[in-house]
Amino acid sequence: MRIFVLALDGVFDTGLTTVLDALTIANKLASATGVATPGFDITVVGMRPQVRTALGLQVPVRDMTGAPAPDWIVVPALNCTTAEELVPALGQDDVIDAIGALRSWRSGGAQIAAACTGTFVLAESGLLDGHEATTTWWLSPVFRQRYPHVHLDAHRIVVPSGSTVTAGAALSHLDLALWLIRNNSPELAALVANYLVFDSRPSQSAYAISDHLSHSDPLVERFDRWVREHLDKAIALDVVANALATSTRTLTRRLNEVLGKTPVEYIQDLRVERAVHLLKTSKLSVDRIAEQVGYADGVTLRTLLRRRIGKGVRELRAS
Repeated sequence: MRIFVLALDGVFDTGLTTVLDALTIANKLASATGVATPGFDITVVGMRPQVRTALGLQVPVRDMTGAPAPDWIVVPALNCTTAEELVPALGQDDVIDAIGALRSWRSGGAQIAAACTGTFVLAESGLLDGHEATTTWWLSPVFRQRYPHVHLDAHRIVVPSGSTVTAGAALSHLDLALWLIRNNSPELAALVANYLVFDSRPSQSAYAISDHLSHSDPLVERFDRWVREHLDKAIALDVVANALATSTRTLTRRLNEVLGKTPVEYIQDLRVERAVHLLKTSKLSVDRIAEQVGYADGVTLRTLLRRRIGKGVRELRAS
């Protein structure tokens, strides 16, 4: 998964580093523990050659010219705690340029995530219109007034809707990062949460990773690992349920509650994910890749790729 983390001038230091640390640790833990996932290709991008955080630290940003298109863009918060600070900041030249870039990336098929006051930048682009979203709770009245076409639910910490996902106040940057990781691998998200902050002692668990903890589910994590280990075979839901000592009904319900997907949809997601990874990183034939992701032939795989991500084999290999 190719992720652009968009750093704008005055970016909230904790928000930026939390997202980067969580995704980087996910890559390290996946490699160390053998979790089968292509991982995260993380690039920090900016609208200007030089970007400084709210604390004055210079951010090494990459020139986006000629860079491969991202799968996701993450917009961390601007360090603005009041409406009097935030509204003028939304008129900064680099923010205005970022709004155009977000629209362009979205038209190219990318999905967009934002946290805290970063949700205002995303809302300025119009890409949240008609969708559900959340934002930092103390600025929710300003958000409602400024973006009347967005369905705001400020009581939720993370709100996925269509091609976007938004997260609430400052520490929800971690919830957002864990959401991205969990949609790639629930098992890996649990490992990252345990590694970063999850502790039975109350000082952390009372305040942090609330969305991840409310959605973390050992059955879903075991389902994810089992499917990844058997992805080259035909997978029957009743066989998976028996292997996990549960019922198909329970498994289906838990997948829907945690990921908002049916087991079949999630299995297809994993097949597509691995197929795309192999197309980009190997010289295997399409038929051979189809075998490795559980399909009888390359024709079936080509049809699935075109239907699910709108790209053909040549486009994927060229990228």
